[in-house]
Amino acid sequence: MDARVRWDARWERNRQPQPPAACVVESARFLPATGTALDVAGGSGRNAVWLAGRGLEVTLVDVSPVALTQAQELSVGAGIDISTLERDLEALGWPDGEWDVVLIHHFLARELLAEVASVLLPGGILILCQPTTRNLERHVRPGPSYLVDEGEFATIVAKSGLEPLVLEETWGTDGRHEARVVARRSVG
Repeated sequence: MDARVRWDARWERNRQPQPPAACVVESARFLPATGTALDVAGGSGRNAVWLAGRGLEVTLVDVSPVALTQAQELSVGAGIDISTLERDLEALGWPDGEWDVVLIHHFLARELLAEVASVLLPGGILILCQPTTRNLERHVRPGPSYLVDEGEFATIVAKSGLEPLVLEETWGTDGRHEARVVARRSVG
């Protein structure tokens, strides 16, 4: 099934706005007060709206037009502006541009992660949260193809040349076992 069709159907079923993800909120101390942010596969906008509310100029990119419409509705309801971009990242790669913040929450595309430093401005911050294989101890979903191995993100960060600020794997408040990364692109 086409990714757009699959995700549109999912977002049609899940129309209730959600609060921002805990791992995103917990990373607030690393975020700049101003600048640009890219919310990768940001769905219905819960994290994008939160980032924009903190003063960032946010672009949410997602494959689902249904999700993007919901994100725009959420941002209007909050009195906050965000930009949206419909794009199949797995097929087309990163959008043009560089950002002060790149957020990747529960979206796993290893090919994109290998190039993430190239879309961060010098000094830019990456926030990355993804369930690990240990999550299967308590949950059947997401399935194995959407999970990272324990220690996998540490290797990705090391290969990318980003400076790790937070590198942890833990059971989160939502009951999922997640790998969480906050990393910075060097200024020099």
